[in-house]
Amino acid sequence: MIDKATAQKIKDTADIVEVVSDYVHLTRRGSNYMGLCPFHNERTPSFSVNKSRNYCYCFSCHKGGSPVNFIMEKEGISYHDALLHLAKKYGIKVEERELTDQEREAQSRREAMFIANEWAMNHFEHNLTETQDGKDIGLQYLYGRGVTQEAIKQYHLGYALDQGSAFLDAARKKGFNIDVLKTLGLVGTSQQGRDYDRFRGRVIFPILNSSGKVVAFGGRDLKGGPAKYINSPESDLYKKSNELYGMYQARSAIVKEDKCYLVEGYLDVIGMWQSGMQNVVASSGTALTDGQIALIHRFTKNVTLIYDGDAAGIKASLRGIDMLLSHQLDVNVLLLPDGDDPDSFARKHTPEEFREYVKSHETDIIRFKTKVLMNEVNDNPQKRVEAIRSVVSSLACIPDKVKRDVYIQECSLLLGVSEESVASATAKARAAIVEQLKKQRTWQTLNHQIEAGKIPPVTTPESLPNVASPNPTETNAEGTGIVSNTPSQSISTQGSISNSPLKPMEWTVLQYCIRYGFLDFCQDDTTGNILTVLEYVSDELSSDNTEFTTNEYSKIFNLLSEMIPQFRKDLNAFKENLQIEKESKRQEGYADIGTKQLSINEIQREEQKLEESLNNWEDEMVAEFSRAYPSKELASHENDIVRRLTTEAITEPHQLSHIYSRERPVEKEEDKLITLLPTAIYVWKNGILDLELKRLMSEFREISRSGIHEQALRVQMQISELMRERSELAKNIGDRILCPGTGVSKNQRY
Repeated sequence: MIDKATAQKIKDTADIVEVVSDYVHLTRRGSNYMGLCPFHNERTPSFSVNKSRNYCYCFSCHKGGSPVNFIMEKEGISYHDALLHLAKKYGIKVEERELTDQEREAQSRREAMFIANEWAMNHFEHNLTETQDGKDIGLQYLYGRGVTQEAIKQYHLGYALDQGSAFLDAARKKGFNIDVLKTLGLVGTSQQGRDYDRFRGRVIFPILNSSGKVVAFGGRDLKGGPAKYINSPESDLYKKSNELYGMYQARSAIVKEDKCYLVEGYLDVIGMWQSGMQNVVASSGTALTDGQIALIHRFTKNVTLIYDGDAAGIKASLRGIDMLLSHQLDVNVLLLPDGDDPDSFARKHTPEEFREYVKSHETDIIRFKTKVLMNEVNDNPQKRVEAIRSVVSSLACIPDKVKRDVYIQECSLLLGVSEESVASATAKARAAIVEQLKKQRTWQTLNHQIEAGKIPPVTTPESLPNVASPNPTETNAEGTGIVSNTPSQSISTQGSISNSPLKPMEWTVLQYCIRYGFLDFCQDDTTGNILTVLEYVSDELSSDNTEFTTNEYSKIFNLLSEMIPQFRKDLNAFKENLQIEKESKRQEGYADIGTKQLSINEIQREEQKLEESLNNWEDEMVAEFSRAYPSKELASHENDIVRRLTTEAITEPHQLSHIYSRERPVEKEEDKLITLLPTAIYVWKNGILDLELKRLMSEFREISRSGIHEQALRVQMQISELMRERSELAKNIGDRILCPGTGVSKNQRY
């Protein structure tokens, strides 16, 4: 296991921007970064990466967290394995013991499947290069197709021996669970109940996901059997509609070139890679899916589809156009000369010749579709109408209005129809698409509320009520808008959060503790000490024995309280280093002042301004350290729910448009904390009194019906006392006053 000091070093070293960039194409927006969420399919970026606080968050699906949590979610691995993953990335040496057989069996089924696939890939690679059959059959086939040793190594190509159960026997010797191998499709069972190797006698093409994990295999027959290719079945690891062959090898080149070439087969990818075109992936001969398109869009928005130049290739190039356009991709089509596929064409030409051919022959997909369809009408009015409607349906899928209008102008000329007619038809088709999208989002929002227990289940989309969601994603016809954050009930967890009627009120207070817990908040008149937000909340709760009723919230609050001594120690060390940096800045400032021709009075004013700016800088640095400290520790906590709740708490509640942010000053939540925090505590305590009041009122009604006047009088007095307490609570909270420089003076009243 990883020791605590090494684990902390890994957490401190891991940079969220670097970690996420391995999976997502990020664009800088102000102090944050944005990109397409790697956890769900989306067309407009809602995945935010905050470098200063070292966390990420999706405003749509609510997943994210620290670098550790991100890797856990993305790779589907344990906390321990996520630390190992980051340690390997940053070159941090980890000393850990070998797992025992019992511990190995205790690994999750998903992890066991990854391990089995990794071993299988290595086994097949060994067969190809180290066995006589592999060399004589598998290697000879690959060499005959022009595949080089470098490509074989890069794509981990292998060979499955044609010996019935050679793979199965080797797996048994290594102690692998045969049921796991069957689930992965590596082993099959005959009608007679005999286990056998599914991929025997085939060249093996391992399929890696975008992070380099082996999720499936493709096997190419070399004996002329009925099935030319067989592939792994879908499993917990492998969803064919979400994977593209070669994505792991191509992703860095795709980002660098800001372009992706999409072909159909394994050897097409390998052939183009060998020719120097390394930003290429394959759909493995299947129709392009929404998940595959979303995967591409995480790395680039520019896609070129490469097809054979025959009739089948032209027809194939028209499939999936609407889906590609709806993802806001810039899509081109490249048809190769008749008789050539990407593999054969790449082997005939140098990389420079290939790129030149692409540059001169690739065509925008809308223009391509329009020309292809119009060439087929043959002066047939009905076919022409059908062609125009097909083009209009594709135009309507383009979310960007400016881009859509440009295409409408050009297509009206190519179609021989007035621009007004094309624009009108496109607008109607677009409106229908937007309406359908709204209906889907409403359905998703209701499902989200059903899961959170806010509303009863709804059976079909047609039965949707006309009610506004409390936390909607407001989207206009162009697919943009403001996304609001949902409180803790929206969290995707590997566990459940306990329920309590006071949960929403407690969550608000806990949010402030996680976001600002170690910031100075107010002065205690009794001791004269400055209280942090966390200390203020603790005092307020202990004054009348209030406690969190939600177990997970109580756990986090206690963890925060336990962190205070270490925080003080770390803060003092931080301040010492800050003083060194401050002195260096001071010397630079004085030296700069000395180079200017100034009078004595001007020098004094410059020195005073320098000291003020240095003090302000120091205060802000200390505040930022204190502000980030709770989330830095808890967002990488080993407990799943602690990490997720922390991530939810530190995520900004709204994602404002950049135009709004530039034109209007945005009031920060932190600046209003002096009012928000006492109010939140009052609402919580008032909620407790309300629950007790409801209980007493119910008890009073029951006693009144029974005619026991003495008990009714006792309960009535309790109700009166409770009403008095609630009134006093409102007065006390409402009478907080501002104390200049320190915030609320805890014991002062009007």
